[in-house]
Amino acid sequence: MIGVATASMLMAAGAMAADIKPALLYDLGGKFDKSFNEAAHTGAEQFKTDSGIEYRDFEIQNDSQREQALRNFAKRGMSPIVAIGFSQANAVEKVAKEFPDLQFAIVDMVVDLPNVRSIVFKEHEGSYIVGMLAAMASETGKVGFVGGMDIPLIRKFACGYKQGAMAANGSAEVFENMTGTTGAAWNDPVKGGELAKSQFDRGADVVYHAAGGTGIGVLQAAADAGKLGIGVDSNQNGLHPGSVLTSMLKRVDVAVYQAFEDAKNDNWSAGFSVLGLAEGGVDWALDDNNAKLISDEMKAAVETAKADIVSGKVVVHDYMSNESCPF
Repeated sequence: MIGVATASMLMAAGAMAADIKPALLYDLGGKFDKSFNEAAHTGAEQFKTDSGIEYRDFEIQNDSQREQALRNFAKRGMSPIVAIGFSQANAVEKVAKEFPDLQFAIVDMVVDLPNVRSIVFKEHEGSYIVGMLAAMASETGKVGFVGGMDIPLIRKFACGYKQGAMAANGSAEVFENMTGTTGAAWNDPVKGGELAKSQFDRGADVVYHAAGGTGIGVLQAAADAGKLGIGVDSNQNGLHPGSVLTSMLKRVDVAVYQAFEDAKNDNWSAGFSVLGLAEGGVDWALDDNNAKLISDEMKAAVETAKADIVSGKVVVHDYMSNESCPF
């Protein structure tokens, strides 16, 4: 009887697993970029561990593969299909219309269709917090920012960071550089290192990156120069322990996990969701790798700031609201 019961349970589990065929499409830079894409991969892996359900994924090598990869997933009946990155929007819109019975999600862009979940983040809020930490850790009063592709989304990171730095030190000077204007800007660690070094040469002693794989070069340059870097998206504190002040966590892992989990539980919803500090969508990383760099005063300041942002007492300017930064 035990054998029969066990077999029945396995059959039931198999049937449940067959009901959902999750898929994940990474943006340029690949799933092991230590940043944005890797956060998505982490969420998918956690879902697989918790549920026992396998997923398919694909790493595009160029822009032309976006639509092809999504359509290949859809033709195989994969659902939900989660696309990572704003650049997937046109492909998601086209393929989702062709397969209205399948579930799609996109991170960092809005696609207004009845079978698409659009997930965006309040990156400016998390960037404000790490901007405060940067200014409080700086000995020169000069801090830097290196972005990846020069787009409004990355300007949003930069503006929030600048506002936070100036909240902590009204006379702070913030240097800002973007890596490029094409998708290649996400995967150029050599250029990232060069831009960070140029900011260190101008007097910056803390540099924050929002540049995907390019940011690996920023953090390396900080470690080489005996300065401080700030990671992004995933917790990058461990890449250079003692040289990474903190990381601005953008919980893409949570967004991916939740999309898969909701589909599994027949609780899927399309529409638009925004994840900020209040929702646990962004935060800053504190662990053994950076604990010695963060004073009690710094901790207290950012925890107060987080509470004030969540309550609405402090409003962090969203660059994308008017494509300008007043700071």
